[in-house]
Amino acid sequence: MGIVAQNINKQFGQFKALHNINFAIKQGELAALLGPSGCGKTTLLRLIAGLESITNGRIYFDHQDVTHLNAKQRDIGFVFQNYALFRHMTVADNVAFGLKMKPKALRHDASTIKQRVNELLELVKLDTLAARYPDQLSGGQRQRVALARALATKPKVLLLDEPFSALDAKVRKALRRWLRDFHHEINVTTIFVTHDQEEALEVADKVILMNNGQIEQIDTPQNVYKQPKTAFVAHFLGDVNLLHGHIDNNRLHLGNFVKDMRDQGSWHDQAVVAYVRPHEISVSALATGHDLIGKIMRLHTAGPTVFMEIALTNQSQNIDVSISYQEYQQNHLRIGDTVYLQLRLINIFVQDQLLEFMI
Repeated sequence: MGIVAQNINKQFGQFKALHNINFAIKQGELAALLGPSGCGKTTLLRLIAGLESITNGRIYFDHQDVTHLNAKQRDIGFVFQNYALFRHMTVADNVAFGLKMKPKALRHDASTIKQRVNELLELVKLDTLAARYPDQLSGGQRQRVALARALATKPKVLLLDEPFSALDAKVRKALRRWLRDFHHEINVTTIFVTHDQEEALEVADKVILMNNGQIEQIDTPQNVYKQPKTAFVAHFLGDVNLLHGHIDNNRLHLGNFVKDMRDQGSWHDQAVVAYVRPHEISVSALATGHDLIGKIMRLHTAGPTVFMEIALTNQSQNIDVSISYQEYQQNHLRIGDTVYLQLRLINIFVQDQLLEFMI
């Protein structure tokens, strides 16, 4: 089932929580609502679920207007941040709860319900724990029970509100991979809320990045990371260095680094800020041309990657650079060395337009 949001607005009194939200999610897509705390992503999820009323706008499920339908009528599965499992019920009874609460005319017989529960517990790989209680499970196992329960009634849409935020980093990472594989198996249109950039980029087919109640960008994980449309997106998604420079006669100047911009059009002379990710910078002990020049202030290795903090000439703040251990060894780099930097990918935002340079 596809989902379309048209001109969604939500106010709580005088506070505008959401402003002019528009997006479309295809059948079977796994979409992430990503953004900082307070940006409106959970409010939007609750509007899609029918748990909150819309101030104005429309929501469609497969071309059907569901704007004024309640959550039960929308046929959605919802997984809450805190699992919301019944502690006095076994795993199997928790999963069966929604099936047993259906109206009598729509309720399956006990053997059919048991079969459906067994299928779901096998799907989430918890079939051997059916007789246990929630307090006897790990956090990751409880979250998988919550997912199985949400899917028991075969909903058309699955909604997840920060499903892994209560878990430790290692379990969260394992469950992210599991969710990705699991989603391919069930093929249910899914939206999950997260403030974790890595989680959204790893799991989602589509990222809807929000800020201050508005959508900043909608795209694939690769594109929102590599081709941010606004300065906020560039800054929010992963580590990024800010380099201050200027445009002069259609040439970009960042310290000693100079780039001809005539292929990008005609640009006014003005000050600019360039956004460069640490891994998009190459480092050499030898000058190669129009390089940025700096001094290594700190460095440390983490497996195959070397992280460096470099003080640049003509820049007020130090920058972070990450290179391969092989590149580090080839250049015989040490703290205090003068190094020459080449920028491989630069994003610059000028008068709300994006300039992207692949060097």
